[in-house]
Amino acid sequence: MLIRVMGATGSGKSTFINLVSGSDLAVSDSLKSCTSQVQSARSFELSGRSITLVDTPGFDDTLMSDTDVLNMIAAAYLVDRYEQGIKLSGVIYMHRITDRRVGGMSIRNFSMLRKLCGDDTLKNVAIVTNMWNQESKERGIIREQELKTDNLFFKPVMDRGGQMLRHDNTVQSAQDIVSHFVKRNPMPLRIQRELIDEKKDIADTEAGVVLQGELADMQKKHREEIDAIRRDMEKALADKDEQTSKELQQARSELERQLQAVQDEKERLSREYRELKDRADKQIRKLEAENRAEQEARRRAEEEMAKIDPRGGLKPNKLPRKKSEGFLSKIERFFKKPRS
Repeated sequence: MLIRVMGATGSGKSTFINLVSGSDLAVSDSLKSCTSQVQSARSFELSGRSITLVDTPGFDDTLMSDTDVLNMIAAAYLVDRYEQGIKLSGVIYMHRITDRRVGGMSIRNFSMLRKLCGDDTLKNVAIVTNMWNQESKERGIIREQELKTDNLFFKPVMDRGGQMLRHDNTVQSAQDIVSHFVKRNPMPLRIQRELIDEKKDIADTEAGVVLQGELADMQKKHREEIDAIRRDMEKALADKDEQTSKELQQARSELERQLQAVQDEKERLSREYRELKDRADKQIRKLEAENRAEQEARRRAEEEMAKIDPRGGLKPNKLPRKKSEGFLSKIERFFKKPRS
C-alpha cells in the first residue's frame, strides 16, 4: 500500500510518518520547511499489509517555488508510479486543530490537493487533525465542526466520501488512521490520468491551470504597480523632485525584476517538467536494463547448475542467491537523490 501525506508547512506530516513507520525523516520545529523532496518512509506491516507513506513538500514551501513542488510531485513521483502500474491507496492531509483561523496558505494547499486528486478520488482522502493536546477539547470540537461544514474548508471532501479523523499523537492513533485505508481500492489521481492517459502538458492540468492563473494574477498586480509608479515619477519630474524620482525609479526596477521572475516561473513549469520527466525515464530504463541483465545472469547460472550431477553438485533450487536490491528500491533511491 502506498499512501501520500500532504499538508501545510509545520502541520506535522513528517512527525506523523516517523511515529507510525519508525522512520527518521527530518522534522521542523519552525515555519521553515524540512521536506524539500519527495521522501518515502520505511515500509512497515499493519493489518497484514506492507505500507509505505510518502512525505511531500507543501505548496507553501520555504525552500522551493510552487513550480518546483508541482514538478517534483508530478514528474518525480506520481507519474512514474502510475506508469509502473502503482496506484495510491489514499492521501492523508494533515491540519493543525490549533489554527484559530484557516489562513490563505492552508486553503491554497488544500485547493491544490483537490486539483491533484480530482473529485472521484476524494473518497480516498483522510483529513487528519492533530495537536489536540495543545487546544481545549471544547474549542477543538467547535473548530472541527466548522471545518467539516464550511464549503471554503473541508466540506467538499466530506460530501464526496472523504473522512475527517483525529490524531492524538500516539502510535495507536496513527495506526488506526493508516488502517482506515486498508480496505480502500487504490485509485489514480486526476493529475496522473491527465499527464499519462490524456497526455496533457503539465501547464494544462487542473493543478497547472491554477498555478498559472495565480502567476498571471501576480503579473497583473506587478504591471499595475509599475504603471502607478510611472505616473508618480512623471509628477516628481514635473515638480523637479529628484530624491522622490530616484526612490521611485528604484522601486520600479525592483517591480520589473519581480515581474520578470514571475514570467520566468510561468515558462519554467512545462519546460522543467519535461526535463525532469526525461531524466526520470532514462534512469528507469537504465534500472530496467540492469534488472533484466541480473535476471538473465541468474537464469544462465541456474542452467549451468542444472547440468551438474544432482548426487555430487548443487540442485537448481539450492543455488546460492546473491542478495540484490529490488527494482522498485532502486527507483526509490534515485528519486531521493538531491537535485542540482
